Amino acid sequence: MADIRQKQVSEMIKRHFSVLLQQEGAYIYGTVPFVTVTNVKMTPDFNTAKIYLSIFNTENKQEVILEMEHQYVRLKQALAARIGKRMRRMPELQFYIDDTLDEMYQVDTLFQRLEADNQMGRGREEEE
Repeated sequence: MADIRQKQVSEMIKRHFSVLLQQEGAYIYGTVPFVTVTNVKMTPDFNTAKIYLSIFNTENKQEVILEMEHQYVRLKQALAARIGKRMRRMPELQFYIDDTLDEMYQVDTLFQRLEADNQMGRGREEEE
């Protein structure tokens, strides 16, 4: 369970990294993908920040992550310039794809298909 300081640092990194992606994202992975930071988790020793990204408007999401890892030094330096005064040591950044929204849309599509096929398991009382 994350303590209060971990949550504070995670939220600070999330906020600043989101702004960083808005400003620098087009130079890193192009203008087509739309990338948002959904979550940041800090390790208890504050050495690693796991950044979860939601990526839209592209089929190859892993390519966006690979581009960000290729530009790792640039991203880390830009983030350090923003939050360096608030932290003793800049954590290592790890990027992960967050597929939560994609899975939600798949489940919603499945429910719509079941509803259209009248297979939702409703009783006769509800239909009348």
